[in-house]
Amino acid sequence: MKLKTFCFLPACFILSLVLLLASCSVGDYAPAGLKDYYEEAFMIGTALNANQFYERDVNGSELTKVHFNAITPENASKWGPIHPLPGEYNFEPVDRFVEFGEENGMFMIGHTLVWHSQTPGWVFRDEDGNFLDRDALLERMRDHIHTVVGRYRGRIHAWDVVNEALNEDGTMRETHWYNIIGQDYLLKAFEYAREADPDAGLYYNDYSLENPAKREGAIRLISYLQENGAPVTGIGTQGHWHLPHPSLSEIEKTITEFAALGIDVMITELDICVLPEAWEYSGADISRVAEMREGLDPYTEGLPDEVQQQLAERYRDIFEIFLKHRDKISRVTFWGVTDGDSWKNNFPVRGRTNYPLLFDRDWETKPAYYSVVEVAEEMLGR
Repeated sequence: MKLKTFCFLPACFILSLVLLLASCSVGDYAPAGLKDYYEEAFMIGTALNANQFYERDVNGSELTKVHFNAITPENASKWGPIHPLPGEYNFEPVDRFVEFGEENGMFMIGHTLVWHSQTPGWVFRDEDGNFLDRDALLERMRDHIHTVVGRYRGRIHAWDVVNEALNEDGTMRETHWYNIIGQDYLLKAFEYAREADPDAGLYYNDYSLENPAKREGAIRLISYLQENGAPVTGIGTQGHWHLPHPSLSEIEKTITEFAALGIDVMITELDICVLPEAWEYSGADISRVAEMREGLDPYTEGLPDEVQQQLAERYRDIFEIFLKHRDKISRVTFWGVTDGDSWKNNFPVRGRTNYPLLFDRDWETKPAYYSVVEVAEEMLGR
């Protein structure tokens, strides 16, 4: 009798499961990942390191395939890694990045063509160590952009053409590009990128654009580009934010004021720092570093539940704004797949344990992930 009962119950369970599945349509199943929850709003992207697009980090690669439909190489296509010496290009990592994106049907962004950081010193100097003149540096810029963008024409779909050209007060940053060429170095960069790929999206990308002075400077810059015929198609606000700031009202204002320029608006490098701030500066200038001191790395053994909840609420509030303005936003990209990958572990203080993303160091979803999903369910009916 016991044996008969033991066999009968599993059979009933299996039959019930079969009937349940048979009665469901494909549309009844829950979306598989973030990209599916947000497919009616905007692309959901991430930045990949080499271990992920080479699939050495198997778990990270699989998370990417499930949750993201847009990818950016964290470092591989910056000038230093891809063009370290005159006449010497290191295309192999970017080739693999593109193969990974194509294999998985992803939108790909190249990052970044013209930037003052991670650009080798030789770019700006002649064989004798003297600074180049305007024409020589423009020729060097054109050759680099034509070579890199031209190689991936029609495969990499968009480029961060110029990165971080502004100071915190909205004035032009006096980089070698600016000092040697002048402000029209941006015009030329966009011109050369369009020559190399007539169909690619061409973006300006910067951080701290939620600060009113810098946002106003970005608006002036984009207006200058537009008035002078530069083919700028979008602007990315990086979204390296913190638990207490920027305010939600400034985030929203940044989206609406950029959208008024008539170009795509993107959040391009989203992460939220949960650690104590090392100084008053809250930007993302990688040349600025702070020393470790007591109290700056409080969560080495794990993030307390209270802070986890604060992070989840912060992400919920932010994504509610994103969805409110989904008609203006084309993409939201997280800067990294998991907490363990994040550059925020080493900026502005090296060696800290930060928790800025939706997936933890064990590739598991965090409460913040479910907040982002719930916003989509509530506002999109997913």
